[in-house]
Amino acid sequence: MPSLTVDGARTRAAALSVHSYDVDLDLTQGERTFGSATTIRFTTSAPSSWVDVKPDELISVTLNGSAVDVAGLNDGRLELSGLQPDNELVVVATMAYSHDGEGLHRAVDAADGLAYTYAMSFLDAGPRIFACFDQPDLKAPYRLKVTAPPEWLVLGNGAATQVSPGRWELAETKPLSTYFVTVVAGPYHQVTDAHDGINLSVVSRQSLKDALDREAADIFEVTKQSFDEYHRMFGYRYPFGEYHQAFVPEFNAGAMENPGCVTFRDQMVFRSAVTDGERSQRARTIVHEMAHQWFGDTVTMKWWNDLWLNESFAEYMAHRVATAATRYTDNWLDFAYMRKWWGLQADQRSSTHPVAADAVKDAASSLDDFDGISYAKGAATLKQLAAYLGDDVFLAGVNAHIAAHEFGNATFADLVGKWTEAGATGLDEWAQAWLRTPGLDTLTVVRTADGIKLHRKAPAAYPASRPHKLTVAGYDADGGRTTVDVLVDADEVDVDLDPSVAVVIPDSGDDSWAKIRLDPDSLANLAALLPKIGDGVTRAVVLNSVRDSVADAELDPKAGFGVVLGMLPTETSDIAVGTMLNWSISHLLGVYLPYEPYRGQLAGVLQARLETVEAGTSVQLSLARGFARFTDDADRLNGWLAGDDVPDGVTMDADLRWLVTLQLARLGAIGEAEIAAELQRDPSSEGVVHATRCRAALPTAEAKERAWAQITTDADLPNYELYAACEGFWHPTQAELTAPYVDRYFAEIAGTEKLRSGWVVASSAKLAFPRYAIEQRVVDLAGGLIADESVAAGIRRSVADSADDLKRALSVRSAFGD
Repeated sequence: MPSLTVDGARTRAAALSVHSYDVDLDLTQGERTFGSATTIRFTTSAPSSWVDVKPDELISVTLNGSAVDVAGLNDGRLELSGLQPDNELVVVATMAYSHDGEGLHRAVDAADGLAYTYAMSFLDAGPRIFACFDQPDLKAPYRLKVTAPPEWLVLGNGAATQVSPGRWELAETKPLSTYFVTVVAGPYHQVTDAHDGINLSVVSRQSLKDALDREAADIFEVTKQSFDEYHRMFGYRYPFGEYHQAFVPEFNAGAMENPGCVTFRDQMVFRSAVTDGERSQRARTIVHEMAHQWFGDTVTMKWWNDLWLNESFAEYMAHRVATAATRYTDNWLDFAYMRKWWGLQADQRSSTHPVAADAVKDAASSLDDFDGISYAKGAATLKQLAAYLGDDVFLAGVNAHIAAHEFGNATFADLVGKWTEAGATGLDEWAQAWLRTPGLDTLTVVRTADGIKLHRKAPAAYPASRPHKLTVAGYDADGGRTTVDVLVDADEVDVDLDPSVAVVIPDSGDDSWAKIRLDPDSLANLAALLPKIGDGVTRAVVLNSVRDSVADAELDPKAGFGVVLGMLPTETSDIAVGTMLNWSISHLLGVYLPYEPYRGQLAGVLQARLETVEAGTSVQLSLARGFARFTDDADRLNGWLAGDDVPDGVTMDADLRWLVTLQLARLGAIGEAEIAAELQRDPSSEGVVHATRCRAALPTAEAKERAWAQITTDADLPNYELYAACEGFWHPTQAELTAPYVDRYFAEIAGTEKLRSGWVVASSAKLAFPRYAIEQRVVDLAGGLIADESVAAGIRRSVADSADDLKRALSVRSAFGD
């Protein structure tokens, strides 16, 4: 269907006000469809408009007591004519359950055959559940009723009461945008608690009951501490009544901030051993979604171009509040290694865009900008702004913004106005440079006979004069540290540091948003000094500089790989170890560098560190996972599965067993029978996904053809199994086997838009891209697909981003002969 344009949304919002929604869902109709009856009360000054609805069957529509011809439904829109100043619209439909993570998603747990549902209304998925005026600035209260099997639990945005067996009524909500409406229904396991007058609960599938019971205390502790901190910061109590956190199956995003009932991917209910970094990441996700209850839910953007503000604010607050209020204190380390790196890559692709874009894109195209720029770059700029304004002014403006637009919609300009009223000056210039201009500066150290200078260079395509408030650190040969606070407000500034220091690191606290370039002397001394740099965030700044310099073909990838080998024997952060190993497989081995002999060198270093690392630590777990991914010692891996020669402190639980099984499958050391045996050992939904990935990774023609058919032709394949098939398919060691599928990708991937909808279309196109086919011919094929406007925009965006990464790989190989 044609996506809603900003002009269409503005026209409808100017003429129409929605007063209430009554939604009645019947989830007892079978495995394929459910019943949906919606009553909308609204006023309008226009004689006609349209309602959004995407049914399996539109049964009846009544406007002010008169029947509307259901045959008028066209591509998800039903025209309404003869509107009165006051109107009541009743829409009765049968809706289809989804398997793509949007709409009303239905999943069957392979562990016990129990079915679970949850609603994901984000962007344009709401009309797949109920009829609505689907745009963010037409907020209204909701009253939901749900008929479900008697043994099911039902939760939603309002407090749910079971009024008779299987019949639930949910309390009327505060005014919500359509994309926040959810219902979570199924035989979920629930754990309850309360804090400061707020009823709390967490739910998961029954097969995760034991895991949820173990994890609930930590989840509740983070939730309670964050409520206290947000209440203190905002001076405004959480307004949505109860607060449920539902860990649901086959969820596409990390989480969704539905007021009163946040949904999370249920991998966050840890069934196997995880690192401290992964626990910290879950805590940040919880804190992120809580921030949205104020900024995003209480006050919502008018149009999707300001979605960045919701996400950037929540991203910034997640790291800030988790650090201040919870026991998880490595948040800015994670931001430097993972979130910032995600955004830095996005900001250097041809698809880069301003953080704060003009309202020109339609709703679906706006989803393409839901990326590392909207999250990480926006968060980094807000962190800079808070330092620039001072916390008092920053929070005073935010709090005034929430109070002024409570349960309504607002724009970035409205927020700037509140900051200005609170005492901020020069925000227009700051916003133009940082938020309305794409790209990022490069900050380079230059040593002179007299001292040290810092050079700032803006990208030629996006010139701007961006001020950077940061710290420059100098390290002597023994690791002694000297720091200088610097304001980079010109293209060259002096830094008051002794030019004889061994290593100079600009932005050592990772406070700005820029590409960092070390001078030749610092690079020469880096191998000896890196283990002596005690601050983990500073080490992350250095390693990000190395990664980015390699990607720009300024640093030999062999030197970058040498840095990885050099840091692994001493690194104490599981986040750092995991990040650099991920970079090795995503960018180095088989991409910038040949797979061998470098894979073998990496496996050797990992094996050596495993023999000395402290048992039972997070670093040990990260190293064990890395060894399982990179070793070619099939006998050792099979021994691990049999319980032989497993390092003390490492538990061969379900997820680590599957990681070992995946590597054995890639090596061709096992086949279908062994994968089936492992699935019999772990017959859960998680096991099914792992098995799908392992089967796609087998180095046989039959395995590849089966996986390719799943990717390109199977409309009913659940989203997680689809992603797993994509992830297992390509590998540098299987280039000859998968070569025919390079051309098939460009011939067939466009057709997947007809099989699926929404998020999953672009995600699977990115995951299935032939990323190890480092050839100009592939770039050319990608260019042809990108230029074809008949192809879905999300697919073209995924291909364009992947092609940009491929161009970089070609440049690196050309520059350094690899």
